[in-house]
Amino acid sequence: MTNRYLRTAQRAAGRAESLVRTAAKPLRSYGFPYRAPTVPKGVDVPREPSKLGAGYDTDWARSPMARAARGAITEGPLRLLVAGTARPEVVGLDRLDDLTRVDEPAPVIFAPNHHSHLDTVLMIRAIPMCWRRELVVAAAADYFFDQRWKAVASALSLNAIPIDREVTSRRSSDMFRDLVADGHSLLIYPEGGRSPDGWGQEFKGGAAYLSSRTGAPIVPVFIDGTGAIFGKGMKRPKPGRTKVLFGAPLVQHEDENTRRFNSRIEAAVTRLGDEALTDYWIAARRAAAGTSPKLTGPDHNGWRRQWELGERRKLGAVGLRRRQKRRWPDLG
Repeated sequence: MTNRYLRTAQRAAGRAESLVRTAAKPLRSYGFPYRAPTVPKGVDVPREPSKLGAGYDTDWARSPMARAARGAITEGPLRLLVAGTARPEVVGLDRLDDLTRVDEPAPVIFAPNHHSHLDTVLMIRAIPMCWRRELVVAAAADYFFDQRWKAVASALSLNAIPIDREVTSRRSSDMFRDLVADGHSLLIYPEGGRSPDGWGQEFKGGAAYLSSRTGAPIVPVFIDGTGAIFGKGMKRPKPGRTKVLFGAPLVQHEDENTRRFNSRIEAAVTRLGDEALTDYWIAARRAAAGTSPKLTGPDHNGWRRQWELGERRKLGAVGLRRRQKRRWPDLG
């Protein structure tokens, strides 16, 4: 009985296979583009260029629908995240009054230090609305655009565009120039990435080069406190206080090359870092004397470097919450 059922099933499967072959037989005569082209033996077909990384197209993220969605994300989840985690104090916006007096302020390039992923959302909330609406974030192509879901999330929520953190290519610089010409401002981290140990890194020349190519002024910015909240290597954030300090805009001089302009940008952010931990006059005197504490930290290794970082983080209004109030025992 069982064998009869098996034979019946085999005949039915054979008839189905014959029908499929008969139906597909006319398609055998069709070639490209209905079938993949044949490749001669010994010929290596080059791979299609990757659509991720630096080649990811972000034009769709600046469409009207994407802009509306990003506005809802910025005023909703990102606003709650910043308020609940970072509690920022924004200082120095009066230094941008000369740029904001006109009805339509010209595009600028914001160049802050970089210690945490929170820096971007913090900057988006701190930047005045006249630039925030058209703000473009330069994000590392090898981190934020290495997978499709990360690329879509970064482009949609942050209006991020991929950039090589080591070298600014001609294609990237042309794209930034076109964006600035269309009225977009730029947020770029001159350090090229987050701090690996809590101290700053030497500035690369990307921001200075883009400023020279686009003509947009550089606005130096110092962000204090994000490294202690959610620095590189931390598994979860520790809510605390932060401070965002804006500096006066910088423009490249006619007799100044990109390297010197980059050094002047780094010096301006260094002075803002000193001002954030002390006050304006102390920072101004140290900058004039050339004795401002370096963002890159002391020339030590190991525990001394970490110890001085801990002492630095206790300074300023942001460090108040991290100062330990020790109570000595009453020995009577």
